[in-house]
Amino acid sequence: MPTAKSISEAGAVFKTLKRIFAKYEKTMQVVCNLEGKYYLQTCDSPYRGKPVWLGGVEIKKNYVSFHLIPVYMFPDLKDNLSPELRKRMQGKSCFNFKKPEPQLFAELEHITAQGVERFRKFDWSKLVARC
Repeated sequence: MPTAKSISEAGAVFKTLKRIFAKYEKTMQVVCNLEGKYYLQTCDSPYRGKPVWLGGVEIKKNYVSFHLIPVYMFPDLKDNLSPELRKRMQGKSCFNFKKPEPQLFAELEHITAQGVERFRKFDWSKLVARC
C-alpha cells in the first residue's frame, strides 16, 4: 500500500514531468489532461491522415511513467543518455520515477526538446508500416 509520502512524491514527480510536455501545448494537442494522466499528440495528421502520439505522463501504482515516443522512433536520441537515466528506462520509450530527480528531469527535458524538433522535421510520408 502506498504511503502518504510516496503519494506526495508521485504528485510532485507528475507535476514536474507534466511541465516538460506542457511547453509544447501550443504546437501539439492535449488528448488527456486528468489528475495523474496527461498525453500529447501532433495537432495535424502527418501519418496516414492520423495524429501521432508524442508521449505522456501517468501516475501508476508505485511510480510515475514518462513516455516519449521520439526515443522509440529515433533510437539515436538514446545515444547520450546518462547511465542514471538509462536505469529508469522500461521498454523502448518509457522512463519510470518514484521520487523527484531534478538532474534526470533536466536531461529528459533536453531529450524531449530534441524529440519534438525531430517530429517537426520528419518526413512522415516516408514512414513505412512494419506490420
